Amino acid sequence: MKKAIEIVDFPTTDYKPLVEYENWRVAVLAYCENTTPKKILTMQKHEETDEVFVLVRGKATLITAGDREEPDEISFTELKPYKVYTVKKGFWHNHVLDKEGVVLIVENADTSDDNSPIKKLSQKQIETILGTLL
Repeated sequence: MKKAIEIVDFPTTDYKPLVEYENWRVAVLAYCENTTPKKILTMQKHEETDEVFVLVRGKATLITAGDREEPDEISFTELKPYKVYTVKKGFWHNHVLDKEGVVLIVENADTSDDNSPIKKLSQKQIETILGTLL
């Protein structure tokens, strides 16, 4: 007999897909070393999908860098609880979380490194991130 409700625990650290159904995925990103300002050395963009972020707990900042071939001017958006933030397809982004930070992510189920290029940031871009978030 099928169950009406499936329950999945949030992880306490890192990224983990929670639910996948047909074309979409719900995942969670919780604080880990890679979400600290000093570890933000690259940006990623998704070529085939928007990506949705919802702050569940703690503090989180979305970092964006335009939609050109290479990451461009750095911008910061501090996430607020109970708001939905959509990073549009083709925009460079990354995220910083504090030690309590947990973010719910909704994206296409086939989002992967194959359709989501990653580029290194320049030293100036890294300094902008560190100067703003440290």
